[in-house]
Amino acid sequence: MNYRLQQLSIALLVFLQCNLALAANKVPELLLYCGITMIRPMTEIAQQFEQQEAVKITIAQGGSEDLYQSAKKSGVGEWYLPGEPSYRDKHQAEGLLGDFVTVGYNQMALIVQKGNPKQIKATPRELLRKDVIAIIGNAESGSVGQESKTILDTLGIYSKVIHAAAFLAPDSRSLLNAMKKQEADVTLSWRATGYFPDNAAVLEVIDLDQHLAKPQALLLIQLNSAKYPEYSHRFMQFAASEKGQAIFRKHGFLDNQTFIDH
Repeated sequence: MNYRLQQLSIALLVFLQCNLALAANKVPELLLYCGITMIRPMTEIAQQFEQQEAVKITIAQGGSEDLYQSAKKSGVGEWYLPGEPSYRDKHQAEGLLGDFVTVGYNQMALIVQKGNPKQIKATPRELLRKDVIAIIGNAESGSVGQESKTILDTLGIYSKVIHAAAFLAPDSRSLLNAMKKQEADVTLSWRATGYFPDNAAVLEVIDLDQHLAKPQALLLIQLNSAKYPEYSHRFMQFAASEKGQAIFRKHGFLDNQTFIDH
């Protein structure tokens, strides 16, 4: 079992143990599979919903593809929130994914060291510069790698960047942690992560053209395995409401009212 799936298995074990413990107290235990990038706003939203509804929400976090496979294998859980909508398109026919609401938008950007000492320009072609150390996400494990591949394929440079990169990381958190350790000069990642306070102190966001780095809808999807569909639906409404959207904006995301120029 690889490390990512091992982490998810541990999270599911904790969830099941908590479920048994809470059963005696009649407290509904709900499970959210959440992509790494959205963990901060969704944790805050879950905490507010717990106080409002007297439920307990456990969050399993990881790469979007790994999370889906874990939800499919375990057969438990209320929601799935991947980092981009392609995961819903990819897996819809399998029957696990139900209704959804849009809770915001992800958008890719270049992330560099504070002050941009390497004078990185606003184009992914900078990842090929011989005088910079670049890292990107792994397209097989998470949304950040999948979207990086889409953007770099559009420019016709994906294979070149893969060969030039110092290493591939499984998710956005791993990319940003490596940047904070100064293991690289530049990465391609979800822009919101660059505005998290601990990252913004030492890193800087370089926005890309929206026609290249298209905002990707964040879909909070109800799983057909949901044990508590009534709570599941109310949580989705809360996350998509103005209260939930204010939390998303606070954490650097585009909200669900953003105009997207197609």
